[in-house]
Amino acid sequence: MTPDSDPARSPIYTAETPMPQANALVVGATGAVFLSPDGEIEELVKAQAARRAQKTPPLICHAPAVAAQLGTGKFPAMDLLELFAFVRPADFCLPTPAGLAAALMLPAPHDPASAAATLLLAAETLLTQLRVDPDPGQAPAIAQMMTAAGWIWGPQVLGALRTAPKTAALPPRIWQALPEWREEAPPPPPGDDPVPPDQALQRLVQLLGAGAETRPQQREFTAASTAAFAPRDEAGEPHVVLAEAGTGVGKTLGYVAAASLWAERNRGPVWISTYTRNLQRQIDQELDKLYPDPAKKRRLSVVRKGRENYLCLLNLAESANRAHLGGGGIALGLMMRWVLATRDGDTGGDFPAWLPSLVGYEPTLGLTDRRGECIYSACDHYQRCFIERTQRRARKAQLVIANHALVMANAVRTSAALDRPSRIVFDEGHHLFDAADSAFSAHLSGVETAELRRWIRSAEGARGRRARGLENRISDLAGDGTVAADALRLAVRAAGRLPSQGWMTRVRSLAGAKGPAEAFLAGVHHQVHGRQNGYPGAYSLEAATTNPDLQLVESANQLSASLKALAKPMEALNQALAARLDDDAATLETATRQRIEAACRGLEWRRDMVTAWASMLTDLEGGAPEGFVDWFSIERYDGQDVDVGMCRHWIDPTQPFAGAVLKQAHGVLITSASLRDSQTPSPVGLDDDDISAEVAGAEETNWLAAEVRTGAHHLALPPRRVGLESPFDYAALTRILIVRDVRRDNPAQVAAAYRDLFVAAGGGGLGLFTAIGRLRGVHEHIAPAMAKAGISLLAQHVDAMDTGTLVDIFRVETNACLLGTDAVRDGVDVPGRSLRLIIFDRVPWPRPDILHRARKAAFGGNAYDDRIARLRLKQAFGRLVRQAGDRGVFVMLDSRTPTRLTTAFPDDVEIQRIGIKDAIAQTADFLSIGQP
Repeated sequence: MTPDSDPARSPIYTAETPMPQANALVVGATGAVFLSPDGEIEELVKAQAARRAQKTPPLICHAPAVAAQLGTGKFPAMDLLELFAFVRPADFCLPTPAGLAAALMLPAPHDPASAAATLLLAAETLLTQLRVDPDPGQAPAIAQMMTAAGWIWGPQVLGALRTAPKTAALPPRIWQALPEWREEAPPPPPGDDPVPPDQALQRLVQLLGAGAETRPQQREFTAASTAAFAPRDEAGEPHVVLAEAGTGVGKTLGYVAAASLWAERNRGPVWISTYTRNLQRQIDQELDKLYPDPAKKRRLSVVRKGRENYLCLLNLAESANRAHLGGGGIALGLMMRWVLATRDGDTGGDFPAWLPSLVGYEPTLGLTDRRGECIYSACDHYQRCFIERTQRRARKAQLVIANHALVMANAVRTSAALDRPSRIVFDEGHHLFDAADSAFSAHLSGVETAELRRWIRSAEGARGRRARGLENRISDLAGDGTVAADALRLAVRAAGRLPSQGWMTRVRSLAGAKGPAEAFLAGVHHQVHGRQNGYPGAYSLEAATTNPDLQLVESANQLSASLKALAKPMEALNQALAARLDDDAATLETATRQRIEAACRGLEWRRDMVTAWASMLTDLEGGAPEGFVDWFSIERYDGQDVDVGMCRHWIDPTQPFAGAVLKQAHGVLITSASLRDSQTPSPVGLDDDDISAEVAGAEETNWLAAEVRTGAHHLALPPRRVGLESPFDYAALTRILIVRDVRRDNPAQVAAAYRDLFVAAGGGGLGLFTAIGRLRGVHEHIAPAMAKAGISLLAQHVDAMDTGTLVDIFRVETNACLLGTDAVRDGVDVPGRSLRLIIFDRVPWPRPDILHRARKAAFGGNAYDDRIARLRLKQAFGRLVRQAGDRGVFVMLDSRTPTRLTTAFPDDVEIQRIGIKDAIAQTADFLSIGQP
């Protein structure tokens, strides 16, 4: 054994855990704490801490957040999260000292000094784990590669693994260690046996277990949901159940009881579709009650997402080749560790969401199948592919937990009946309108057209990057000298007229545009800026497409002709490839047939997209067809224009949704806690009989509005309606306060109100904003005071973390506060004391853009605005009380809140219009009841 290969003779080898000799650094809102390995504590102001940190690499947790807190750029540091991602790659951990403590079962820190001590202890714990219980896989080889690439943790990790370093180390071929899936015959179609309500209730009792609380509303919901699983009598007429069930009813286990029974009896899958990842994860956890055996659960249930959510092994292998040539070895090593540990390769599942912020987007999430470059069975990793394995598991599973976007994409982009479920449960049904709006819209933009060029011609001029253009992917399928080969060549040539690299810089100048696409985009850019009315949005600019100037019309006509010239060879190529399926049916291998089918699906989808773009341009002079609205748009980021184009949306996007999804299904359950609006008539001037009639009329109006929002109004068979109230006593558990003396246009007053209310609640506050600029302003004003009060302040668009991670931290840290926008309001599901106060800075009216103007005219004018605002308030209020024992205060800082919107709240809760002083006192008193 040579010195280089003998770990005992390596200069870094020690018999004990090799601890880093670095000071731990924790930064707060007003200062920072350094803790030496010898236990010496030093408190510094941020400027001093920044200078110290940049001189000697400290031990920290989440480098981007620490750098942002110090007001510095990136600096060398020993980030504990990188070490955690290596040692515990697929384990959950919040990117905070408290999160590390929880994941490693260490004492929870209570102040900056103890948080710094946690970092030192976490380092020792992780390195000891490597030394005492080394990974049986390829950890040493991966660590050698990362160390050779300059990983700051390399010496300690190699020492713990008793492995000698190498000056150069080849990336290990870890994908060879992954299991292969087996091709099996497609499953037969499911049966049509119904689910008797009494049997669904028996299954519910089994799921709840002995001693569970009896909830009549849950039993009623379960029984009613079985109607969605009745046999369909007529094609295009599914059984649809609209079920509004208030918070606490127990919807999830209710529909799981009925769905699991139907799936077992009929040997077919039920798809449970959600809008947010949080609920998808919660449903997966709830299925532990149905399938206590993990092996059985894995066999009978699967979490299914779009292809762009899964890591592509070919991308990983190509990343390894680039790392061998130099660069990227650290990120590659951490991704390899995760790939060997992950359950299913889902970057939204057990993947550490904070990793891209540490090592970059491209070498992490950029390795997913986002670019439409899959070569299917021609790929060396096809038999180990996470995506292919998950799709096959879904076809054999009984319950598939999906999302609205995937269900709609499958309906539009594939003709495979295996991916079209006959029974669907849409949880978070109030989001179906928005999901359909995204799925069935068309955007002719610089980003989209440049991406299409790249999809066809590969990444031109990008040295060392993935470059699998259409020709590279399917030239062997097209052959030589064939119709398909000629069509492929013409498509590649036609794509050259689409925007190329650096298009946005040229588009900003009308004279700099290259080709018809860039000329059109430059004209749009010029017209949008020229037609602003002095009130530009911070993150987007819009202009109507009416009365375009003649030069823009001419460029639109030229681009339309170019797009048609591209669509023609794409269609010819698609037809030629499809013809092979018939002509060579006797000789085509299964894998080749699957590649051809996949290529045809990709070509069909993009051809339809190109055709839609050409149609939009043709309609420019005459206006959008009936039922649609067009507009020009410029997307902005941090004050810079980043994309420009033309948009087309359905005024009622549930119309195509109903045709593509609902009418193709046999049974659909659509449920939510806020399906219906809560408008009620005013009793002023009415007698009892008139009031009863008005109430009945309002109830019918609310249900009809729910049908419009979900697409049920497009069906011939009326849906079954089920309305169940929450079992919670909201009058006792909540307070609703409208503050009348805070000027919403005075940033200082608004910030002071947030600060004092958060402090009065002792944390657990969620601040919701309708504008990112106001959110950032409030954060800047109140962060020091919150730190002084010992309350952690988290903020979307401020902290260097993704929204999901911020919500996870907020959920765990019961005394933290979170500032966020609509994305936070929709995604927060925080039971317990972690969420006890919600504050709106102002009424959440819909954004007054061109699309909203068209929908407002179509759906009832001002009543449409009111309905949206009420539903947003109703959804947010429902977050306050999630389980027995919760208490919460709901505060509106907008004195202009109309009384007609307050019907969004439960009838039995008094709505008080009071001053901020009284609101602070009531919040403190009410939330202190029953607390130590």
